Amino acid sequence: MNIRSVAPGRGWQWITAAFQLFRKNPVIWVILNMALLLIGVVLSVLPVLGTYVLYLLTPVFLGGIMVAARDLEAGQDIEIAHLFRGFRHNAAHLVTVGGVYRVGQVLISGVMLTVGGPEFQEAVKAGIGALDASALTPEGARRVLQAMLAGTLLFVPLAMAVWFAPALVILDDQPGFRALWISLLACLRNAMPLLLYSIVSSVLLLLAVIPFGLGLILWIPVMLLTIYTSYRDVFVSSAAAGQATA
Repeated sequence: MNIRSVAPGRGWQWITAAFQLFRKNPVIWVILNMALLLIGVVLSVLPVLGTYVLYLLTPVFLGGIMVAARDLEAGQDIEIAHLFRGFRHNAAHLVTVGGVYRVGQVLISGVMLTVGGPEFQEAVKAGIGALDASALTPEGARRVLQAMLAGTLLFVPLAMAVWFAPALVILDDQPGFRALWISLLACLRNAMPLLLYSIVSSVLLLLAVIPFGLGLILWIPVMLLTIYTSYRDVFVSSAAAGQATA
């Protein structure tokens, strides 16, 4: 896999390129994302295992989105069935990506609870937003801040490892663990465009939720498509040589 280091400004262009893909067939993208949201809601309310199954299958559905984006870019029609392409191609490796992400989140949570001590544990139970900062001792406040810093420092590389992984698995036939490693390397080499992308996407999110959240109908599918457009930019050679998924 050849990884390109692109200019910081490309982070903005990933978003504009994703919007152009969305404009080619906005109705089907909205339908695909509504279907994905519905699946997520159904799985999340299932007792005991529902949430874990959702974590495992999310990269599988994202793989389908990546195939749909590639096919639309190539001038082909896309349909609801694209959402399930990941179940037909490299499904086990896509599930591996989801499993690693879930395990990583559990480990990070454990580190944060350990570092934060009882103050942070109480904040988690009550909700961070309900935390009364004035009731914390200086030592307790320090532990809470250290826990949040530790969680951020650990989560960022985990998110980087997962970012390109579904596309690498389904479009480049990379094994799950190798896809995670390549994704991490690619993100580290493109930290500046990713930083710009994160800032712009956060601003766009704030704007999207202002009109009663209606902007999310556009924001969510475009942001999902940025996974593909950033992948195409960073792994341009491999993407161009990608084989069609049956």
